Amino acid sequence: MDFLSEHQPEILPGNRQLPPTQGVIEAPHGTTIVAVTFPGGVVLAGDRRATMGNVIAQRDIEKVFPADEYSAVGIAGTAGLAVEMVKLFQLELEHFEKVEGAQLSLEGKANRLSTMIRSNLGMAMQGLAVVPLFAGYDVDRDKGRIFSYDVTGGRSEEHNYAATGSGSIFARGAMKKLFREDLSEAEATTLVVQALYDAADDDSATGGPDVARRIYPIITVITDDGFRRLTENEASEIARSILERRLEQPDGPRAALL
Repeated sequence: MDFLSEHQPEILPGNRQLPPTQGVIEAPHGTTIVAVTFPGGVVLAGDRRATMGNVIAQRDIEKVFPADEYSAVGIAGTAGLAVEMVKLFQLELEHFEKVEGAQLSLEGKANRLSTMIRSNLGMAMQGLAVVPLFAGYDVDRDKGRIFSYDVTGGRSEEHNYAATGSGSIFARGAMKKLFREDLSEAEATTLVVQALYDAADDDSATGGPDVARRIYPIITVITDDGFRRLTENEASEIARSILERRLEQPDGPRAALL
């Protein structure tokens, strides 16, 4: 990113010149991303829907990406810019590791992502904001950690759980009721899917589990063993179990997990 800023700044996502417009540019937007920590790691998950105004632009978009072996990024906001930013972030971390012979600390990764978001402020002021959620396993502290951002690149460390995107207020409410300090990995993955289910129930821009099309949330787990994405079969089993419990006990998120 520093090299491009010096030699060819116009090809960086945040430096592109846009034509004058009379309003906000309509572009596909990714919506809800959630994360929760558990003893030994962190879970980061996202729904699969992208919207463009009142239209569903894509039903199976990828919103959660590995940043490196021990961290991942979930994107909310303008989908095209967000994906480009994630690819550049992945390249930066890989480049650092090859040059220095060691991985950047989790704190350093979070700070670097903050700088990249800040460089996109001009685009954000034209309606093309990118607001990711960054999570990873801190090998120095031996625990999972979560970082959230605003459009100016401001970084905050979240404790226990976090959510971003249009359905975040509903997802956060579900996680607040379901979170425990002693969650197992299986319980943590179930919790994030439950939170996305509740967000989709109240937010039209968030897509819930789509059994008919076999489209399920992307669920990733990061522990001392590294990054792992749950298979489609694993994600579908979690989603189907929640749907079945909801049919039996339609009285809220806690009833669905009991």
